Amino acid sequence: MTRSRWAAWLRMLAGLGILVALVWHLGSQAFLDGLRRIDAATLLAALAIGVLTTVFSAWRWCLVARGLGLRLPLGRAVADYYRALFLNAALPGGVLGDVHRAVDHGRTSGNLGRGVRAVALERTAGQVVLLVTGAAVLLVRPSPVLAPVARFLASPAVALALAVTGLLVVAVAVRLRRRGASRGERALRTVLAEARQGLLARGVWPGVALSSVAVLAGYLGMFVLAARVAGVTAPTTELVPLVVLALLAMALPVNVGGWGPREGVAAWAFGAAGLGATQGLTTAVIYGVLAFVASLPGAAVLLGPAVRRSAPLPAKQPAPSAAVPRPADGHPRTGSTGMVRQRGAEVPSAVGGGARYQAQTHGERSETPWSAGPP
Repeated sequence: MTRSRWAAWLRMLAGLGILVALVWHLGSQAFLDGLRRIDAATLLAALAIGVLTTVFSAWRWCLVARGLGLRLPLGRAVADYYRALFLNAALPGGVLGDVHRAVDHGRTSGNLGRGVRAVALERTAGQVVLLVTGAAVLLVRPSPVLAPVARFLASPAVALALAVTGLLVVAVAVRLRRRGASRGERALRTVLAEARQGLLARGVWPGVALSSVAVLAGYLGMFVLAARVAGVTAPTTELVPLVVLALLAMALPVNVGGWGPREGVAAWAFGAAGLGATQGLTTAVIYGVLAFVASLPGAAVLLGPAVRRSAPLPAKQPAPSAAVPRPADGHPRTGSTGMVRQRGAEVPSAVGGGARYQAQTHGERSETPWSAGPP
């Protein structure tokens, strides 16, 4: 098993471990309550919010791709984005759908590298807007959650992790310098240039910023809807900081189809805010179900080509054939030498299972092959 597969399995097991720990401490009732509270109106609302977030996400992808010089119509981008969302929700890891749309668009556009980097830049833009908005909300809106977060960030464990990360970055930079700084520098310059073209260009960044804010608003609305369905009566202004923390946790690459860190952070944040860890877990479970339902149109996009290929083809109708006239005596006209006269030239007459007959066309004699058998 390769190192990447080991890493993928470890990330999935980490997300599964979080879910097992939540069930161990809070019981399975929170999961069951979340499933029982969902009704048809809630599912329709989730589909409507999903349309909003998917269209704006696809528009952001189109802007980034066009900034990099790639052609991407909005209709195709929406379909591919729906398919990616469904694969992200249905498969472990939560990123396989994005990998699929990146590779598919890169191959069809004729530039695999730029296609992959366009998806990476598009996802990065969304994460940056989420981080900036989340930091602003957590700093502006007082919340009981901020005190534990501040203590966590000031803890020795976080300081040690930052120090180790810094050392690793320095070590990688030194190694790249020894192996040849020119290649690393060229790669870095390429990435920065494409980031300027795909995100920071004058005709790109306003649309990217607007679409990212709209997508984040849709995610927040979906989470608030899940909280109301779960029975949380706290004001929306009190819920938004908790929801932001849960959304930030979804960016962690340790989950099972998006499940794991989101539920853990939601349970912790709701508990720290005095709303109850069980309510937070139920809210996160409902959100997970609604997000999966919102991605279901992607299943139709994924299965559409297979259904079309398996559909029976219409029966092919035989082309109508006109009756072919024969000579009066039913035999080809030949000369004494066994040759057939055609347009003033003599050609050998047919022998065996076929014959040649003469037809009158525009006042001239012409020879047409005719096979033996019923007309």
